[in-house]
Amino acid sequence: MYLTSEKKQEIFAEHGKGAVDTGSPEGQIALFTYRINHLTEHLKKNRKAFNTERSLLRMVGKRRKLLDYLKHNEIERYRAIIAKLGIRK
Repeated sequence: MYLTSEKKQEIFAEHGKGAVDTGSPEGQIALFTYRINHLTEHLKKNRKAFNTERSLLRMVGKRRKLLDYLKHNEIERYRAIIAKLGIRK
């Protein structure tokens, strides 16, 4: 499996407020970004995996909503997370 509980804790510890803080927007955005990157690589190899493509689009939408939330409420945290993950220009 590509995403173990140890990997999740590592992502949340690095980008969230702590390893057990799974509710912070930064941690969730980082987890979605990790999963999106994995699914993108999968789709490059398996072009006809339509269920995977649909899941990828749903994840991108969820990440977009979280980023919009941060952008409208706390712009500095938004700028920090996009710089750290390299999502935008």
